[in-house]
Amino acid sequence: MTTLDLVMALVVGGLFAAGFYLLLDRSLMRVLLGVIVLGHAANLLLLLTGGPPGVPPVLGDADAGERYADPLPQAMALTAIVITFGITTLLLALVHRAWQLDGHDEVRDDVEDRRIGTIQDRAESGPPLPTDRDQEPGGRQER
Repeated sequence: MTTLDLVMALVVGGLFAAGFYLLLDRSLMRVLLGVIVLGHAANLLLLLTGGPPGVPPVLGDADAGERYADPLPQAMALTAIVITFGITTLLLALVHRAWQLDGHDEVRDDVEDRRIGTIQDRAESGPPLPTDRDQEPGGRQER
């Protein structure tokens, strides 16, 4: 492994780490930036798998003993660029719409998820909670 390969591996790893870190944030703009960084990391990884820089592409009249650059990762990188651009455009439209409706790009807590989480926490730490069957139609609990 050469120094260039090691540096590029660290750069790709750093881009993936930064992209996933941004995806875990509650701000939709940071999620969008995380998707963009992940797209760039994937493209760089695909281009690195194509071979060392400066190697000529496959030519019909070249000798069989020469090393060639693999064209498949380059084609996959072009496809990944188009897909990333489409996803970025969709997410940008969603972020813009969320900004128009709410005035901010912060993702709200899901009330149902929070309720289920507190029920599970209570069930693990204390006595069982009363259910809907334990209550009379008038709202009073049975004794």
